[in-house]
Parts: sequence; structure tokens; C-alpha cells
Amino acid sequence: MALVPYEEGGGWAARQLHSPSATFHFASRTIHLQQDWRRLGVAAVVWDAAVVLCAYLEMEGIDLRDRSVIELGAGTGLLGIVVTLLGTKEPAGARALYSTCCARVTITDRAAALEFLESNVQANLPPELRPRAVVKELTWGKDLDNFPPGAFDFVLGADIVYLEETFVELLQTLEHLCLEQTVILLSCRIRYERDLKFLKMLRDRFSVCEVHYDSSKDVHIYKAQRGSRKDDF
Repeated sequence: MALVPYEEGGGWAARQLHSPSATFHFASRTIHLQQDWRRLGVAAVVWDAAVVLCAYLEMEGIDLRDRSVIELGAGTGLLGIVVTLLGTKEPAGARALYSTCCARVTITDRAAALEFLESNVQANLPPELRPRAVVKELTWGKDLDNFPPGAFDFVLGADIVYLEETFVELLQTLEHLCLEQTVILLSCRIRYERDLKFLKMLRDRFSVCEVHYDSSKDVHIYKAQRGSRKDDF
């Protein structure tokens, strides 16, 4: 799944992917991430789709406070880290209220990526927020009973649509995690015909609309919900 090597051209983009680290600025913080393409492939580099979805969540001011959020195929952890930071409301002089007003974020990937993912998450969250972000193993379509059905307000994924053999398991996982009010946000670059096939499969099970397109990075963000719901955030 997220651990399969993937090649996307050369030049500057390739050098960025093979760099041992990457730095970003979100939620008024600087985020320093370790990368390790050689050891973990696509699971250990930051893809444009994650950056675009982070920027979208921040620019749109989507309220993540006191929401339960799960990220699928988290890789380096950028999106989950940013969601945890954006989902924080710190009342003046009242740090004790963190436990009741912050997003509850579950950041998932396959077992082989968890140690690397956990290290990035721990290094980029302040100590008082670390308990709000749980890193957990999730292989799509397997051991779903480890995740309460319909327990999440948001299900997020960045560049997780690229292997056709995982599409059925990914859809099964989305269906398990969602209730009618759950909002799915998938950020992706449409590279191949099979990516369009996944969108068709998604539309067979969910109401889907495109909510954002970043032309500079050729990244689409799709929102999906069960049935015909098209709730605002």
C-alpha cells in the first residue's frame, strides 16, 4: 500500500523527494519532517497532495476543534500534525482546557511505517498536544474492528489513490469509518485512468464533489459523504 516505491520524474521534484528532511509552515508553527525514501519509499516523503490539503484546511478555516479526525496512509505525518495544531483552541491562561476543546486525531499507516511516523509526530507537537494525536496501525480492509464504526467526524487522505489493487479495501475502510455526517476529504493528483476509476467507485457509494483545485500543483481535493448529504463544514 503506502510502502510501494513510486517514481515521478526527475529534476528538482526528485531531489526534494530524496532529501533527508523537509520544512513547512502551518498553524503559525514551523514543522520539520524527516524523510527516508531509500528505506520506506512513498511512505517516507511529503507529497504535494498533503501540502495542498493542509493549506486548504488552514485557508478555509475549517473548524476542527473537538472533532474526531482520522488520517489514512499518513506517511511522514504532515497532515495529521497540521490537523492536530489547527484543531487546538487555547483559552487565555487555561491550558487545562486542552482536553475538552482540541481535535482528537488518529494518524494511521501500515506497521512498517509507524516508528518513522511516530518520530515525526512527536518531534513536531508541543508536549501538551501529543496525547491528542494517536499513531495507530491500519492496513485498509483488515482489522477494522480496531476502529469504532462511524466514530469519526473527518476522514482524511492525501495521495492515497494510486494502487488499483487497494481500491476495494480502501472503499471498505471508508465505509466502516463513516456515518452520514462524516466528511471525507481526499487530496490527490489524477495521474492515470485508474485514478478516475477509483472516483467512479467512490461515487457509487458516496456523494462526491470537488471542493478545491490547486492548478500550480495539479492537485484536486474531493469531499465525500454518505448518501446525498452535502453539508457545509
